[in-house]
Parts: sequence; structure tokens; C-alpha cells
Amino acid sequence: MGSPSQPATVRTVRVDAEHAGQRLDNFLAAQFRNVPRARLYRSVRTGEVRVNKGRVRQDYRLEEGDVVRLPPLGGARPAAPDGAPSPALGDTLRRAVLYEDDDLLVIDKPSGLAVHGGSGRSLGLIEAMRALRPRQGFLELVHRLDRETSGCLLLAKRRRALVSLHEALREGRVDKRYRTLLRGRWRGGGRRVDRALERGRGADRRVRVDAGGRESSTAFTPLAVCDRASFMEARPHTGRTHQIRVHAAALGMPVAGDERYGDRAFNASLKPLGLRRLFLHAAALRFEHPITAERVEVQAPLPQALAAVLDALELPHAAPAS
Repeated sequence: MGSPSQPATVRTVRVDAEHAGQRLDNFLAAQFRNVPRARLYRSVRTGEVRVNKGRVRQDYRLEEGDVVRLPPLGGARPAAPDGAPSPALGDTLRRAVLYEDDDLLVIDKPSGLAVHGGSGRSLGLIEAMRALRPRQGFLELVHRLDRETSGCLLLAKRRRALVSLHEALREGRVDKRYRTLLRGRWRGGGRRVDRALERGRGADRRVRVDAGGRESSTAFTPLAVCDRASFMEARPHTGRTHQIRVHAAALGMPVAGDERYGDRAFNASLKPLGLRRLFLHAAALRFEHPITAERVEVQAPLPQALAAVLDALELPHAAPAS
């Protein structure tokens, strides 16, 4: 990118080919990771942020060679808000790499770790990975997983890979397969749930089924069932917040361990079996490589804590992701 050309309180950065085409507001969000979006938008409206010495809109698309003026808004690209990850977390994430090349990185995200900091969490997976790889330069989340969900999480190491993968996600060309445990016995074969979802406003941020919401679709396939619970594959065809969890609850078969949309008594009944988390695991990712066009398939093994619950229920789970 470029080096500062003004005093420490103000920086100017020249846009390189890797960042060309990016919206200004997204560029600023990457530069000032601790600064609220509202503050960034205000800095553009008031002219604190300028491009080529002039005012632009927040949705301006940067071009290679543009010079961006960055005011002192709280620091640029801190590796992690509160420093580096703990040695234990660092070791966990280093061992969690499932796939890596020059453009991509797939991590087996542990349950309990948010994908990014904020909302009272100073350090998330992306901040930790940047701290572990200070020379990487560019490292961004391609998609997200809920904090309590484990498994395949895709990161981009180049902006062109990020843009291409975002397009593939929008067009439904990224195949995501999850493993989950639902309350009760599943009847019949596979079933597709097509129910629009709407996120609550204000203090209520729960997602709910609402005909006026956004189109949402999830395919459920039974893998092993018993009277008490069903071990399922869930394949989301859209990427709405909490989609699998809300669709499962709408069927009357909530995800085990789900404290927001689940069944409290069912969850409590599984604690003696060792379930202390949401039983939702991103087991596999399949997609066309954004640069080479080769087919990429990555699998994350079912965590031992979840496998132990299935063993206790006498539900088989050895088959790989389909």
C-alpha cells in the first residue's frame, strides 16, 4: 500500500492493485478496526477522509493510484485490539489449518471463539490470525460462523480472491455442509425448508420466520435417528444469520444445545452425556478456486465432544461429509 507522507496524526495511503475496486467505507473499516462504522461515515461526510484531495461518497470505488487521506480516528489496522492471542489459542489456531495456498486459508474454527472482536469481545479469530501472521498484509473473512459453531471457516489472503468468493456465495456456488443434532425422531427422507427469515430490531435481535423477510432455504438430510434425537446433515442454500438453527426450530426439532432457539429441557437432558455447546459443526466446504478454477474440497472432522454425545445416544457418525 504506501507509507505515511504526513505527520503521525494524519496519514496518506496510495491505493494499490490489490485494493482497487473496493468501496471506500469497506477500505476504511479495514484501516480502523476499532472505530464504529457510524464514525467512519461521518468522517467521509465531513471531509476528514478525502480521496485525491477531494470529497467523495462513502460508496466511492477506489482506483489504483488513488491517494486516500486518513485522519486520526483511533489507529490503523491494529493486529489485535488487546494484543496477541494467548499461547494456547495461538497453538490451537496453528494446528487448525485445514487448507492453505497463496490465495486462501481454511480454518477449523473451535466452538466458543467469535470470528471477529466486538460486542464486549476484544479478540476474535480474524484478529488472532492477523496477529499470528503479521507479514500477511491482507487477511479477511470470506463468510462467518456463529460463535458456538465449529468447523470450516474460509479466509482470503488476497482481495481478488475475496471478491470472487463473495460473488460465488451470492450465486450459491459454495457448497456448505453442516452436521447437527436435532430434538426428536426425524420422519422420512431429506426435506428442504423454504421459509423467509427476518431479524428483530432494537433489543430483540432474534431471527424469526416471517413471510416478509428474506428468502431462505435449508436442506436437511437424516444420517442417523433414534426416538430421542436425530443426527442430520444441513445444507444451507442461502446464508442468513442463524438460518439452520431457526429453520430447525420452525420444524419443531431445534438444534441440541441451542440456548437461543432451542428447547431448555432437551438441552438439559443432554448435559449428562457431555453436551456443553451448540451441536452445529461446519463439516465441509466445496467450491471452485477463485484464481485457478480448480475444485477445492475441505472437510473438518466432527469434534470429539460432539462425537461422544452421538456415541452415548448410540447414533453412528463415522461416515465422511457427503
